[in-house]
Amino acid sequence: MQPSLVPPTAERRPTIAEHHGHRRVDDYEWLRAKEAPEVVAYLEAENVYTRERTAHLADLRQSIFEEIRARTRETDLSVPTRNRGFWYYGRSFAGKEYGASCRVPVADPDDWTPPKPAEDTHPDQPALPGEQVLLDLDALAEGHEFFSLGGSSVSPDGNLLAYATDVVGDERYTIRVLEIDSGELRADEITGVLGGATWDRAGESFYYTTVDDTWRADKIWRHRLGTTQDEDVLVHHETDGRFWVGVGRTRTDRFLVIASASKTTSEYRFLDADDPDAGWRVFTERREGLEYSLEHAVLAGEDVFLVLHNHAGPDFELGTAPVLPTPAEQWRPLVPHDPAVRLEDVDAFAGHLVVHQRSAGLTQLRILELGAEGEGEGGVTDDYLVEFDREIFTVGTAGNPGFHQPVVRLGYTSLAVPSSVYDYDVRSRELTLLRRAPVLGGYDPADYEEHRLWASAEDGARIPISIVAKRGSRETPLDSGAGGGTGPVPVLLYGYGAYETSIDPYFSIARLSLLDRGAAFAIAHVRGGGEMGRHWYDEGKLMRKQNTFSDFVACARHLVATGWTTPDRLLAEGASAGGLLVGAVANQAPELFAGIVAGVPFVDSLTTMLDASLPLTVPEYDEWGDPTTDAEVYEYLASYAPYDNVAAQDYPPILAETSLNDTRVLYVEPAKWIARLRATAVGRRDFLLRTEMAAGHGGVSGRYKAWHDRAFALAWMLDRMGLADRPGGVRSPEVP
Repeated sequence: MQPSLVPPTAERRPTIAEHHGHRRVDDYEWLRAKEAPEVVAYLEAENVYTRERTAHLADLRQSIFEEIRARTRETDLSVPTRNRGFWYYGRSFAGKEYGASCRVPVADPDDWTPPKPAEDTHPDQPALPGEQVLLDLDALAEGHEFFSLGGSSVSPDGNLLAYATDVVGDERYTIRVLEIDSGELRADEITGVLGGATWDRAGESFYYTTVDDTWRADKIWRHRLGTTQDEDVLVHHETDGRFWVGVGRTRTDRFLVIASASKTTSEYRFLDADDPDAGWRVFTERREGLEYSLEHAVLAGEDVFLVLHNHAGPDFELGTAPVLPTPAEQWRPLVPHDPAVRLEDVDAFAGHLVVHQRSAGLTQLRILELGAEGEGEGGVTDDYLVEFDREIFTVGTAGNPGFHQPVVRLGYTSLAVPSSVYDYDVRSRELTLLRRAPVLGGYDPADYEEHRLWASAEDGARIPISIVAKRGSRETPLDSGAGGGTGPVPVLLYGYGAYETSIDPYFSIARLSLLDRGAAFAIAHVRGGGEMGRHWYDEGKLMRKQNTFSDFVACARHLVATGWTTPDRLLAEGASAGGLLVGAVANQAPELFAGIVAGVPFVDSLTTMLDASLPLTVPEYDEWGDPTTDAEVYEYLASYAPYDNVAAQDYPPILAETSLNDTRVLYVEPAKWIARLRATAVGRRDFLLRTEMAAGHGGVSGRYKAWHDRAFALAWMLDRMGLADRPGGVRSPEVP
């Protein structure tokens, strides 16, 4: 540490606004001028200061990077996924950032076992026989500081590949079309796209989505191959500023669907490839508060739409309807609403349905086996869960494009178990492990223990916490009740709590650099997320948003009270809306934490929600409220917005990380926040701002860059925890 270093000082230039009789003074709004030389100079000065203040951690950062690299199989091949006549998979290569997309032909149509490299294949080149490279991502990224593949889609005949790339980080992609066999690009080029392309059944056209000036997906277009973008047909324009649109194709290939959805309401249109002259039709017209989605299935010989909806209750029901426009009152229940089970999605196959659901805070996969006409109730002959026996885990489907496939590809992980790929054969009910992501250096999940803890919120709600630690770090075995063990350890507590997004247990190689040095990692499953059902989300949004913050504080207090940790060794981390969470907690309970990491944090939330011209503001009214028209909403937002509530108090050290080209949470939010913290706080005033000058909301691109990026934050955390001098384990002999 070099305490003599002087941080940059942002000049105070007051901007005064009045809303609902409240006068609001903002000294740092001038930092919003992204292209202004003085703003760029200020951000660069902050980066220099951050580098200088963390220079003593350079060796630790490098060690962590080497640990991540040494634990990763750098040259590798994913489990192939079968689609039509090919197996598709991804490859990575040592020393390369992005890898390649490949395929091989299906050798036996009746064999659903994915191919593997031959046993005598050199481990540095695990190619499959007959491999065809579709995209060399490193070649596409050459010459660009940032690169992202937004989506790729093979035409129904398997001859063309439409793929989308972003080389800036602003999530505005360009679609190009590749002739796979020749490797030549067609003249078709579509710019300003969100995501990728969806082919029609004939493979003569594809559909794509564009955004408006506020980065809201508002238009669906059809592009016919061989024409220019100027000739593309506007298929649907969503004019309601609260709604986003998207386009897709059912697994059966019969229907194209366009979804229009806000946070609380949805509406679907469909186009029947068997009856294209009927045109696009609305399935059920939007009705405020009615949410639903569509999937095509064949039940007992009858074509139906599967409708996952909240018409019968907040935790959703799975119903059926004819493949025609049908009002909600005529949907027939297939899986009735159950307040103890939140239905989240459904996949339809010829012989079975897979329902994604969660109960008691854990994800589940439910199989509905289908019979012939006249068999079973509603065509369903059996209904059961795919069982797993760990205390906490996450399970979901992972690449199942074929309607007639007899197996279900599953993804499974936990805080200690690396990402695992299974095939579940519905015919035999056998679960086959195809691959567990390798963790080199002798990693064994049994060396770590993970548990579900429960904290009590201010209003009595029980808040789940998922936690993992290396066995022996607390000297005696842990238990999921009182905490167990004899001594507290440093803990990193992570939270999000918004949009009904669930932060389910997941494995991370980078996290091992914390765990192996004696720290624990915990996820606070706070309200605002979806872990415990729809009510969990409803109780952490709009005028009940404070529950998200008080839940996180309750989880922190629980970890301290049960002996897991102490405030001088407890760190908090959150990103995006989770950055809002930890920013609010920094104001409300600074004494509980030894440090806070805020990634792309939504900390100037009141300013953003007051400006309808900014990206995402209007669609977010259903999440946060509209402070421009509602004085009560304004006052409530103002009561917790992190930037507005910075106070003359002693804050824990804070590391804020952002990206200049982020379109979701603008760089200016953490920049203003750090400036106000420096000018207002008392005591330690240890605040760092780190801005990636060529990245977007997800941070830097490329895996080695991402590892270096994460190593920076982890080194800072370990320093705050007092673990910077602890050895971390394996190392890589060569670093690019």
